[in-house]
Amino acid sequence: MEWYLPVIWAMLIGAAVAFYVTLDGFDLGIGILFPWSRSERERDQMMRSVAPFWDGNETWLVLGGGGLWVAFPVAYAVIMPALYLPVIVMLLGLIFRGIAFEFRTISHSKTGWNYAFVIGSTVATFAQGVILGGLIQGIPVKDNAYIGGALDWATPFALFCGLSLVIGYALLGATWLVMKTEGPVAARARGHAVWLLLAVLVCMAVISLWTPLTQQRIADRWFSTPNIFYLWPVPLVTALVAYGCWRWLERGREVLPFLAAVALFLLGYLGLVISNFPYLVPPSLTVWETAAAPASQIFMLIGTLFLLPMVLGYIVLVYWLFRGKVREGESYH
Repeated sequence: MEWYLPVIWAMLIGAAVAFYVTLDGFDLGIGILFPWSRSERERDQMMRSVAPFWDGNETWLVLGGGGLWVAFPVAYAVIMPALYLPVIVMLLGLIFRGIAFEFRTISHSKTGWNYAFVIGSTVATFAQGVILGGLIQGIPVKDNAYIGGALDWATPFALFCGLSLVIGYALLGATWLVMKTEGPVAARARGHAVWLLLAVLVCMAVISLWTPLTQQRIADRWFSTPNIFYLWPVPLVTALVAYGCWRWLERGREVLPFLAAVALFLLGYLGLVISNFPYLVPPSLTVWETAAAPASQIFMLIGTLFLLPMVLGYIVLVYWLFRGKVREGESYH
């Protein structure tokens, strides 16, 4: 029991992060795409497409962060000081975005809240990418404590990861609009999605080459034998999914491009897991070295197993109730 408890918690936290990236990613992408809308009417339609979902999507961020704190306190104590600034920036961006979302609906003048929504969404997304890049490039640790500086995360690789995630969330947002809206908003989003898909593939290729060239442990994981024979389907499936997304966009399909964009994110996430597991704090601390006492993990696991079906049920219900397209002129409520 004690051996695989950390693995169970790592899977739970990993699933929470995957849910957050795919579900909250598209509504952050809506904010990133806001500047390309041409009227307040179009912006209203874009926001109505995510209004029932956006706040519930962030539940997964709470589960991921809270789970890391409870189940892996050593990892939490190392990661937070190492990435404190981008984490704070991310949280402020999410708060800014949330306030703008609510106040925009009741404000007589929406211009200022539009800027707040765009800035909050873009800054929060960029910070999330920087956090990811900071983890991938590794965190210096000694005696289970962070020994680096406050700005060690600020490398070209981490900043490129931030830019890549902005582009990726914009792709999720564009394909979401293709699926959930109609008229000029959907038509423009379809055109944006084609170019964003190409940009996402470029970013994925650059990161896929950058990481093994600079991190020997990642190169060994992917290119040593027999690993290479087991792992080659991952980039192949990624290429096939990307091709499918492009073809479905060109053929006017509505749901399949969004599902393909989500699949691209999940495949990229799988690649990161393959590159770094079992390290929770690369390149030195594993899930077992950072885990809390088994009694603590079991206690929290019991509560999580009761709450998780409720959260999943709520999300499924909301997405079912608000299925269908958002048309121009419909109200928020």
